[in-house]
Amino acid sequence: MSGETKEIRLQQVEPYVWEIPKSGEMLVPGRIYGDEALIEHLLDDIRAGKEWNALKQVVNVACLPGIQKASLAMADVHPGYGFPIGGVGAFDMETGVVSVAGVGFDINCGVRVMATPLTLADLEPKKEQLAEELFRVIPAGVGSEGSLRLSDKEVDQMLVKGARFCLERGLALEDDLLYMEEEGCVAGADPNTVSRRAKEREHGQLGTLGSGNHYLEVQRVTEVYDAEAARAYGLREGQILVAIHCGSRALGHQVGTDYLKTLEQASRKYNIPIRDKELVCAPITSSEGRRYFAAHNCGVNCAFANRQALAHLTRQTLVKVFGLAPEQVRTLYEVGHNNAKVEWHTVDGERKKLLVHRKGATRAFGPGREELPPDYRAVGQPVLVGGTMGTASYVLRGTEKGMAETFGSAIHGAGRLMSREQAKRQWRGTELVKKLAGEGILIKSRFMAGVAEEAPGAYKDVTEVADVMHHAGINLKVAMAKPLICVKG
Repeated sequence: MSGETKEIRLQQVEPYVWEIPKSGEMLVPGRIYGDEALIEHLLDDIRAGKEWNALKQVVNVACLPGIQKASLAMADVHPGYGFPIGGVGAFDMETGVVSVAGVGFDINCGVRVMATPLTLADLEPKKEQLAEELFRVIPAGVGSEGSLRLSDKEVDQMLVKGARFCLERGLALEDDLLYMEEEGCVAGADPNTVSRRAKEREHGQLGTLGSGNHYLEVQRVTEVYDAEAARAYGLREGQILVAIHCGSRALGHQVGTDYLKTLEQASRKYNIPIRDKELVCAPITSSEGRRYFAAHNCGVNCAFANRQALAHLTRQTLVKVFGLAPEQVRTLYEVGHNNAKVEWHTVDGERKKLLVHRKGATRAFGPGREELPPDYRAVGQPVLVGGTMGTASYVLRGTEKGMAETFGSAIHGAGRLMSREQAKRQWRGTELVKKLAGEGILIKSRFMAGVAEEAPGAYKDVTEVADVMHHAGINLKVAMAKPLICVKG
């Protein structure tokens, strides 16, 4: 199968892999992972004349200065602002650019999975109690604030220290940080590059879930595919997990908003051709690029701290309801999916330092990388893939092929099929809550419109998306988990 439209020529180059050949202003080809159904959906957007479409965005990213190898799209790809969501672009540190669109506004939005010793038999008698307690304890929703209020000085400290800020205040176990990407803190964060408005918006938001597609979910492992990796990760069939999906809240959004104008001016100043107004960018080495990246790193650390504070509240709740010891609720892993990271990769046989933008895509390092916890290094990094509140989530692992082809990247979720407005027209939140309760899934939310926006039918089939990456050899399936309780904003 191949797809041809007025603007996009798409050809299959191997099973589950498609390419848009380099042409015109493209500096590299576009590369998309998908099966025929997923690819047809992308092509349908173009045939329907939709200007806002993922394949066109893949082409636009391929035109940015300094991009390496290919403009990449994972199997969960869908349109975003500038970069597609599910998009990956790696840039040479000397000739490349940094872009707000390549990160997104919820900087370092990501997933933490916590493993417990509990089984379904332990959970069922206290399921409603746990759901109510989590809903009471976890601040969720638009503008939600928690009890951990920070001073101006403390905000600055948190932006530099990330999750360690929480550890120093008794809101973490030492092992939590070991099992986080970058151990919960990236270097190069400078609070002086973050606006006062952004910091003011953060004062009451540490340890809050937010709204949209963010959630806290209690899950049960229903299937294990890779026994060796599951053993390394401490996963077993029937085990109860807790997944936390959120990001840097209002601070991250404000950083993105603040720097859009800066990078728009930089695009003109440095004569960077921009095919989409959302793709404004600056050379990585420029003063504008360095300032945005330093502010972005503050947003990354803010998200690490936020998820750690939520993990602490979750752990306290599980200890209270089930009488567990705190260390029995362990961090399996945490990884972000909206960030730009300085990483070493091999390009055309040469080891190079690159700035890898992952927008709705997850880092997925393969076996042997020293950045991984020692007990995971032999099998590769856990990849945490969120599904929907009515389907399933997956734990995958990074591979050597993924390192070679995608700069060690992965899907981050199912990927949307329709907009939030379309979903609200098609579903009612109260009806979804009732339907899912009948399937044994308790939904706790104060905003029924938000539940409708996140209806399972508004998303691609997460199993199909995970299978594409598995069969392509980029990310391999380790385990599947199905939801039992979901707390949403």
